[in-house]
Formats: sequence, structure tokens, C-alpha cells
Amino acid sequence: MKRFLTASAAAVVTALSVSSVPAFSAGTPMDFDGDNRVDVFDLILARKSGLEAEKLILLSDFLLGNGNGYTDEPNTDEPDTDISNDYTIDESCILEPKGTIHTGDGTYYGGGYVGGCAMLDPVSTDYWIVAMNLADYNDAQLAGAYLEVTGELGTINMLVTDLLPEGKKGDLDLYVDAFPLIAPQEKGRVPVSWKIVPLDTAENAPVCYKWKEGTTEFWCGVQVRNHRYPITKLEYLNENGEFVEIKRRPYNYFESMEMGKGPFTFRITDIYGQVIIDENIPLSTDDSVIIEGHVQFPK
Repeated sequence: MKRFLTASAAAVVTALSVSSVPAFSAGTPMDFDGDNRVDVFDLILARKSGLEAEKLILLSDFLLGNGNGYTDEPNTDEPDTDISNDYTIDESCILEPKGTIHTGDGTYYGGGYVGGCAMLDPVSTDYWIVAMNLADYNDAQLAGAYLEVTGELGTINMLVTDLLPEGKKGDLDLYVDAFPLIAPQEKGRVPVSWKIVPLDTAENAPVCYKWKEGTTEFWCGVQVRNHRYPITKLEYLNENGEFVEIKRRPYNYFESMEMGKGPFTFRITDIYGQVIIDENIPLSTDDSVIIEGHVQFPK
């Protein structure tokens, strides 16, 4: 049974810092990933490191405020119609710890603002845009990811809107005007490092939705936008009170023939396992309309 960290536990987790956290024993702090914060990622690393069961229980209980958070989904044949218990962490969806550094080669090209493979048109010219290699893009998992990209001349933030099919894992193809900000343009190909960072426009705005051309109550494609971190899973609440996962296409639309005419309740999970539930989202047959949601992922 999949395990989740509930909202009440998450409040405890995000408030913790290493300076206020006791050690299991001398020289063994709870901050397993060294980010100066004790959170669910430390619990995951503790498990992978083979920490003995008693100490895992201690760490879990500490994170959850004495056992107030980790819960199994109920074993029942009755539909679960209570969605007020907004689960916050789905460990099965965690791609990597926040702040993970990737390395590869950086090149440049002139596309991505219109017609990019992530189908994020129209892309605001307020962003530098970048194409990503197939391995990291991972069938659109990192479509719309906001990256901090660093080269020999400096660091800039960029939005993933397109694909670099010939690139190896870690490689990026920067927009032509952005490349000189991180390296001399005449070099053409340079070493770069990058990490995923929070999308700045998500600071004071909710996630948004764009419905695909041709959407009806019998078939629809929907895209999640303005997400603070990349999206790994989208589900809708069906008439039986069950969340059903919607299949994602490599061109960054979630498509279904079973959702109906709405309005919808969506459950969205990002690459860090953070889960939000957004209610009363209308279906639209106008693919030019961007529909605002009501929630946003935490930092």
C-alpha cells in the first residue's frame, strides 16, 4: 500500500532545522542529505542506507509529530469521498532531492518560443527558453521545468520548452541569445551545470490549465501550467469518489476519453512527491483560454 505524508505532518517537517533537531546518537544527525533541514527526503535516504528499524521508526515519528502523519490508504470497498485530507507527500513519485545538480554540454539554437515539443505556446518572452535531452525530459516529465543553468560566464534561469533529441543525459540546447550569458558564443559547445528551481511566476499565482484543441466531454487533453516544480502525475476524481490517473503524452498533454464534462477535481503530484488537490476546474473547448486553478505547490 502506498504511503503518504499528510498536511499536518508536512507543517512539522518544513518547520524543522538541523540546529533544533537532536541526533539519534553521537555523530549521527537526522540530516542525512546535508541540506540543513530534516524532511521526508532524509527518511528516504535513511531507509536506503540500511538504518536499523528502531532508528527509522524514531525518525518517522519525529517528522510526524509523534506518529501523526504517515498513513496507509484505507482498505475498504467503499468510495473515498472525503478529499479534505489533502495528502502532501507521495514518496513513489520523488524523482530526486531538491537542488540536485546535473552536468552536461551546452549548445545553442534559435527555436522553442513557438512550436516547442512541450507545446507550451504561447511562451512569454520574459523567459529564456531551453531544449532538454530525451533522457532528462523523460516523456515530458520535465516539460515546463524551470532551471538554473551555469556556465563559465555566469548563471541564468531558463524554461524547458523543447527537446534536444541528439543530446546525451545532462545536455541542454540554450536559446541563441541566452548562450552568451553563460559562455562565449564562439565556443558553440561548453560544459554546463543545472538544477531545477521554483518557477518564479508561481510565487503569487496558482497552477493553471490549458485544454487541447478538439477537447469535448467525450475526449479531452489537458495541460497543467504555472506549476512551481515539474509535474509527474495528474489524476481526476471520478463519479465513484476515486482518483484516476490520466495518461501523459510525450508532447505534454494528459489525455482521457473517460473524464466527462466536468467540472473536475484534480490531484496533481510534482517530481518531489508533493501533492495538491484542485477543485471545480471547468472543461473548456476553447484551446486559447488559460484557466486559473486555486492552489499551488509549496516551496
